[in-house]
Amino acid sequence: MKLTLYQVDAFTNKLFQGNPAAIIPLEKWLDTDLMQKIAMENNLSETAFFVPSSQSGIDFELRWFTPGIEINLCGHATLASAWIIFNKLGFEQDQIHFNCKSGKLSVEKRGDVLHMDFPSWKPERFDDYPEELLNALNLSDVVGVYKNRDVLVELQNEDEVKKCSPNFSLLKDTGYKVIITAPGRNGIDFVSRFFAPAAGIDEDPVTGSAHSQLIPFWAEKLDKKKMFAKQISQRGGELECKWWGDRVTMAGQCVFYMKGELSLPG
Repeated sequence: MKLTLYQVDAFTNKLFQGNPAAIIPLEKWLDTDLMQKIAMENNLSETAFFVPSSQSGIDFELRWFTPGIEINLCGHATLASAWIIFNKLGFEQDQIHFNCKSGKLSVEKRGDVLHMDFPSWKPERFDDYPEELLNALNLSDVVGVYKNRDVLVELQNEDEVKKCSPNFSLLKDTGYKVIITAPGRNGIDFVSRFFAPAAGIDEDPVTGSAHSQLIPFWAEKLDKKKMFAKQISQRGGELECKWWGDRVTMAGQCVFYMKGELSLPG
């Protein structure tokens, strides 16, 4: 069995920046264990698979795998999947509708920028976090700790986010995926980083799903509905963000890296 694999850098307009994702179009679903093995072999933060949908109003069913687990929402691999569908697979509409484990998502093409419609997951204050969590992050002075799908730790400023140096072995033992964030500067509303060693990713370069929590969090704190965000990992990435109450939108660009072929038994 032969499959086509694409690799795309998402949330960037420059090659080797943003977050790389592997994208594999399918005619029908593979066995889940095989998709997980492919993701482990690719060893990127996400490998996305999609199949054409028979549901009314849905174009594709979409799933995402880290090297370690299947997850319920991924932003950069959704953006990259949409880019491939628009630019490599001949999709003629300006909007793609996906169905996934987090419900319905859509991606709209406006020129070379893709706008994603995602759920809004406002984090609530989390006072019962284990002491080991901040120890693993090597943090002692935090503004607050919050939680929705992931733990969100607010820090004083951008410099604190940049210099954070987690102990990934200890962080993995906590089982938490963690966002750290602070106000930005020079036209950036907020900055963040994302750590998920329990999911097989020490630090994710640019994380759309984390912004499902970050956007409502900062919209309330800054009293703004439209914001510009930057994830300050080593590769870095930029997102245009809007808050709509129960939904958020994130916009970004993609850069194509490669097309290859998988040769699988069977």
